[in-house]
Amino acid sequence: MDLQEVRQEINTIDEQLVDLFVRRMKASAAVAAAKAEKNLPVLDKKREREVVRKAMERSGEDFETYTKSLYDTIFDLSKSYQSGILAQENQLTKEIQEKIGQTEQVFPSKAVVACQGIEGSYAEQACEKLFAYPNIMHFRNFESVFQAVESGLCQFGILPIENSSAGSVSAVYDLMMEHQFYIVRSTRLHINHALLVNPGTKFSDIQEIVSHEQAIQQCSNFLKDHDNIKVTSYANTAAAAKFVAESGRKDIAAIASPDCAALYGLIELEEGIQNNQNNYTRFICITKDMTFYGGANRISLMLTLPHRPGSLHEMLGKVSAHGLNLSKLESRPMPGKDFEFRFYFDLDGTVFRQDVVTLLKEMEASAESMTFLGCYSEE
Repeated sequence: MDLQEVRQEINTIDEQLVDLFVRRMKASAAVAAAKAEKNLPVLDKKREREVVRKAMERSGEDFETYTKSLYDTIFDLSKSYQSGILAQENQLTKEIQEKIGQTEQVFPSKAVVACQGIEGSYAEQACEKLFAYPNIMHFRNFESVFQAVESGLCQFGILPIENSSAGSVSAVYDLMMEHQFYIVRSTRLHINHALLVNPGTKFSDIQEIVSHEQAIQQCSNFLKDHDNIKVTSYANTAAAAKFVAESGRKDIAAIASPDCAALYGLIELEEGIQNNQNNYTRFICITKDMTFYGGANRISLMLTLPHRPGSLHEMLGKVSAHGLNLSKLESRPMPGKDFEFRFYFDLDGTVFRQDVVTLLKEMEASAESMTFLGCYSEE
């Protein structure tokens, strides 16, 4: 057979495959109806193993591995379809549908915004990137930012969520479990760290460096090269710079933004001391009530899953079956439970698509608990 003849044969086989696949999915719908009558779960692992075993035997040794991969995909699609049929309309999807009708097309340029730290902090810079005319209120720690938004004191709050060099900001992820909020925007800010000192200070004078723990991690190579200098963690990079300025000492330095030099009367002894010059921190903008703005194309979720083998794989299978990209997966240990975790999903998708809302319904039905953290765009 020449190439054209082989391709024609494949086209014929593909037509048969599609017809058979549709028949199988319709049969899955009938299975879902039968399971609903008997109050049975979608997953039947024993049945799956038996089907795969027979299929592998039928395909022969040369194709058994490929056959297993094929059936793993078919099972994911079938379970996703059944879950969609069985899942009832819930409070989350009702609220999403209601809020879609109230979508704000333009993100506000003015607002009262909570930021952790003091003037000159990176959170303040991220805030000014998102809002043209923010009224910024500074707070001592991340929890106070959550509380300011939750109480209605501030309309929005800015929080760092991850850094390209140092990874996730665990303290913020842990606080997400304790507070009610929604993400409405995110932005990536280039982080350029400088070593700031009081005027007249020489490098040889420095005996201690102060900064936030994330900045310390991001500048670990520089600090390792000067391991004779004491390193002290501080609440915020800008607060560390202010502390150095107010101390008047010449034996201490701060790692902070170059902007803090002008703000607090310091000088840059060294600039760009971070490990990676392509150093970015992602900040999220949170608010109290579920709100969608035009262009929202990322969804964040927080889930707890049944503590059994395969539960995470099954949830990922639902995402894959709907053709969405999982852009981030974070896990955090659950307090008081040994080796059990809460998961954070970032999906590339929008609630303005009905199939995505259906996916959220399926995911919530399969999870022990699921919190919708927002649908938003990133600048």
